[in-house]
Amino acid sequence: MSRFLNVIPVAEAVATVIRISPEPVKEMIPVESSVGRILAAAVTADTDIPGFDRSVVDGYAVRAADTAGAGDAIPALLHCTGRIAMGRQDAKISVGPGTCAYIPTGGVLPAGADAIVMVEYTEDASDTVLVKKAASHGENVLLRDEDFKKGKTVFFAGRQITPQDAGVLAACGCASVPVAKKPIVGIISTGNELVPVTMIPGPGQVRDANASMIAAYLTEYGCVPRLYGIILDEREAFEAILTRALPECDVVLLSGGSSKDERDMTAAVIAAMGEVLVHGIAIAPGKPTIIGRIAEKPVFGLPGHPASAFVVLIAIVRPLLDRMLGLSRSIQRTQRATIAVNIPSQRGREEYVRVRLENGVATPLFGKSGLLNTLIRSDGLTRIPAGAEGLEQGSVVEVILW
Repeated sequence: MSRFLNVIPVAEAVATVIRISPEPVKEMIPVESSVGRILAAAVTADTDIPGFDRSVVDGYAVRAADTAGAGDAIPALLHCTGRIAMGRQDAKISVGPGTCAYIPTGGVLPAGADAIVMVEYTEDASDTVLVKKAASHGENVLLRDEDFKKGKTVFFAGRQITPQDAGVLAACGCASVPVAKKPIVGIISTGNELVPVTMIPGPGQVRDANASMIAAYLTEYGCVPRLYGIILDEREAFEAILTRALPECDVVLLSGGSSKDERDMTAAVIAAMGEVLVHGIAIAPGKPTIIGRIAEKPVFGLPGHPASAFVVLIAIVRPLLDRMLGLSRSIQRTQRATIAVNIPSQRGREEYVRVRLENGVATPLFGKSGLLNTLIRSDGLTRIPAGAEGLEQGSVVEVILW
């Protein structure tokens, strides 16, 4: 059944969003292109890492017992039996009592040795090496499989890949990496008052700021935005653009046209082509937000004002993106801060207040609802729960960073 401005709590709206979220779609991409993408499957080590006992410093492979008591005044005198070459194991070189062998960083530990003395603590005297520091068993040695054992899970699905992760993935033998396919999100701007950003607005007109803002947010979050331009508030135009966008996108966002009027065009068209699941959320700003579904694809009606649309993106649309990307935890950045002054709020709705951060203190930026300047003067949003009547000065809150 369609609902027209039957206001529901934010938690219920988010539950609806999660229920209709498409499952992540897996694709394989080169590991060198994987940074920032989300792993779609667990990755295990295909071999022991490292695959041999190796030195982590330049120095001499020794038996730790032969260096006991060694120091600057009385060094241990060891006979050098050779030099370990990089990239191979030399069975001809071994370390016995009273002997040592030179070894570079990454070299294979020779048979008989159980520690490495850094070259800085040694001195050469022909074939004799003066060791001026005692070594303990296992010192400066990375043992076989000490990093990862063969078959061990190195990464779990849902992790956002970092540059260092890419290096570890390569070490695990992953030339290609399974990642979640980037959701394609259609953006349709609606409103007779809208003009392209290239035009100078006339009386009663405004530039379409939402499309650019939403597209930038989606790109940063790991999605592929697809812009469909400005559509007039005419039913035929709405139906035509949705008919075009739905086969090309995984999700469609309609920016503007979600009013409090029961005859709202966006809700009416979504209801005619599919179903309206939510029309009205107890959130400020963003109350008239619409959540619907057409042809099994989520369709949102966002408020027309950029600040309201951005709040809805963060609070309502983001959980859907998290699900479609298969994230184990949200990549939304937050920071704890102390509220500088009392912030009043209306009980019964979840409110998002723009704040400026400085030295761990969050100062609210109050202003008329239509102003845009607080979006760029602020550092993020703080949430006031629906059951609260505001936040008291000195309260510790979590700030959602832009």
